[in-house]
Amino acid sequence: MIKKILLILAAAILVLVIVVSLRPSQFTVTRSATVPASPEVVFAQVNDFHKWQEWSPWAKMDPACKFAFSGPESGVGAGFSWDGNNDVGAGTMKITESKPGESVKLDLDFTKPMEGHNLTVFTFKPNGTGTDVTWTMSGRNGFMGKLFGLFVDCDKMVGGQFEKGLENLNGVVTKAPTTN
Repeated sequence: MIKKILLILAAAILVLVIVVSLRPSQFTVTRSATVPASPEVVFAQVNDFHKWQEWSPWAKMDPACKFAFSGPESGVGAGFSWDGNNDVGAGTMKITESKPGESVKLDLDFTKPMEGHNLTVFTFKPNGTGTDVTWTMSGRNGFMGKLFGLFVDCDKMVGGQFEKGLENLNGVVTKAPTTN
């Protein structure tokens, strides 16, 4: 009887491993919003990590989070690291490309709760008197990330935070003086 249970358990584990292995390795999460400010105003908020605390949804999830800045004040080479509770984890961000009024690219590396290396891109496109802002994160899932994705809809979870962040960004830039 025990042998039969162990064989069934082994078969179930094998099926789980196969299912997880066949899941896509690449992932992308994208959200967009139109913000009633010029691309330059929105860009200035994203291109400077010092300003992220005003609009980042994760900043509000752990007010006691420890963070540090490195490199230049803004733009290429600017860095940000954080170490917080289980909701925000720990990691680093570094701006790798900065095109004023057009886009900001950064490397986003998580160290906890799970290691991950992602590319994050913000793009800004004029739309009438506002700006279409697109926030995209892409990366690769290892076995544990694929397994986690079986039980948690990461696009919905992370995408929901992107939506909050874009809403917060909207609030911040509408308070900031606009330039044309």
